[in-house]
Amino acid sequence: MGIFDKIKEQMRGKAGQNASDTAEKRINEKTGNKYTSQVDDAQQRVEGTIGMDRDRDRDRPDQP
Repeated sequence: MGIFDKIKEQMRGKAGQNASDTAEKRINEKTGNKYTSQVDDAQQRVEGTIGMDRDRDRDRPDQP
């Protein structure tokens, strides 16, 4: 097992989701929430690439 396989395995749990959400929050803060939708799309692509199970709309507000 290579180093990237180990990282992917560690990122699949709740800790990985928390790290991903924290990174998204910090990026949005640094950019003044100017690129929120692009950051969210990138986050979802990265999580999909490493195989994280996640609800795609978990951090988006409910639409009426």
